[in-house]
Amino acid sequence: MELDWNGELLEQLDWHWQRQARPRLDGMTDAEYHWEPVPDTWGVRPRGRSTAPMAVGQGDHLIEFAMPQPDPAPVTTIAWRIGHLVVGVFGARVAAHFGGPPVDYGSFAYAGTADTALAQLDEAYDRWMAGVRGLGREGLARPCGPAEGPYADRSLATLVLHINREAIHHLAEIALLRDLHLRLG
Repeated sequence: MELDWNGELLEQLDWHWQRQARPRLDGMTDAEYHWEPVPDTWGVRPRGRSTAPMAVGQGDHLIEFAMPQPDPAPVTTIAWRIGHLVVGVFGARVAAHFGGPPVDYGSFAYAGTADTALAQLDEAYDRWMAGVRGLGREGLARPCGPAEGPYADRSLATLVLHINREAIHHLAEIALLRDLHLRLG
């Protein structure tokens, strides 16, 4: 039996997305999206309302962060985590490897509402999955290149595995924040 690595890598994330993660995001309210479970939480805030050391983005809402990141890192809102998935996890990689539009934290227009954020997330996820789907055996074996820093000499298959871990990790955190908001918010 010949192993279809491309199919296996796609299914690992898509199974989680279709059966667990994405259904858990349905019905998210703006209150959940922006909920701050503890003081000094980083989020996506209206321009001029950030309390973090740095806030960047285009449009009416900015994502908060600091360089270097404090230790321990602040707790982040669902809005922040979705922004990170859309820009840093999926968007930048789609731009670097699959010809997608350029995206970075400073130039992205972050969503002020849950519905807009979910639409951005769906689009970023779909673009990532389409790019991975098109790689095939040869594409998965080629090096990532300089856009991926520590992964530059590693295969795109290694990057796909990394992105799968990142997405599953952050989507699980979002599900937990929704559970906590329901009980504590």
